[in-house]
Amino acid sequence: MNYLFICSRNQWRSPTAERIFAVGYGLSTRSAGTSRHAKHTISQKDIAWADRIFVMEHKHKQNIKEKFPQLLHHKKVIVLDIADDYQYMDEALIQILKDSMQPYLD
Repeated sequence: MNYLFICSRNQWRSPTAERIFAVGYGLSTRSAGTSRHAKHTISQKDIAWADRIFVMEHKHKQNIKEKFPQLLHHKKVIVLDIADDYQYMDEALIQILKDSMQPYLD
């Protein structure tokens, strides 16, 4: 299973998720951002690679549905509903991510 985490600028939330679920859970993870100013802007390759796609906010889901409608046709995009209120590897963010992801971890 390949897990893709998406936020706006790929700076704090999605890289934190990428790291904690790769290191702590041994999952295959990537992260990306929807903004053109993101450290890594989401691409067709990211979408094609992902088995499960997790976005931090509803606006991210809408953005990628508009950019990649065909690629997302058979993929579920899950909104974790995590506000942009945290820094990279913030303890509170890590706990929220762990709690939010619990139903999706095999």
